[in-house]
Amino acid sequence: MKVLLLKDVYKLGHAGDVKKVADGYGRNYLLPRGLAALATKGAIAQAETLRAAATKRREELNTELGGLAEKLSGLTLRFSAKAGETGKLYGSITTQMIAEAIEKESGEKIDRRNIGHQPLRELGAFKVPVRLTADLAPSVSVVIGREGEAAPAPQSAPAAEAPAAEESVEATAEAAVEEVAEEATAE
Repeated sequence: MKVLLLKDVYKLGHAGDVKKVADGYGRNYLLPRGLAALATKGAIAQAETLRAAATKRREELNTELGGLAEKLSGLTLRFSAKAGETGKLYGSITTQMIAEAIEKESGEKIDRRNIGHQPLRELGAFKVPVRLTADLAPSVSVVIGREGEAAPAPQSAPAAEAPAAEESVEATAEAAVEEVAEEATAE
């Protein structure tokens, strides 16, 4: 089935494009939601004006959301979660949790479906893309630390602080080994 896109459709095309799609996708999703129309001769003749209007609207939206994109690019979200010894989480940090944290930190509501990442299931630092428009997708830094421990610093820490951090990690590891050894001798 050939359709003329009336609005931008993620992973399909921009408004004004004529695309060949599966019959069910067009009939059950695109047409009822007003995202596309059947590609008739009359509709194809209007495609150029539709494409020009959509391009203008997309540029306005990109300039409008440009400030938000810069704000989100510098945003670092910190989560703490229970994790096993190997760093695997008992559960996950979902896109819904990330969307709520973005709203709390920046005051802007982001739909969870616009966060382009699978749920995070390991400790560490991650870059998670947030799709604001078809052309604008800043990345948010997400740092996941073990519950009950100090939140880990982002990976872009200055080199002067790195040796101190390594020493504290070594001291914590040694203390944990001694504690386990004492528990084993007590039993």
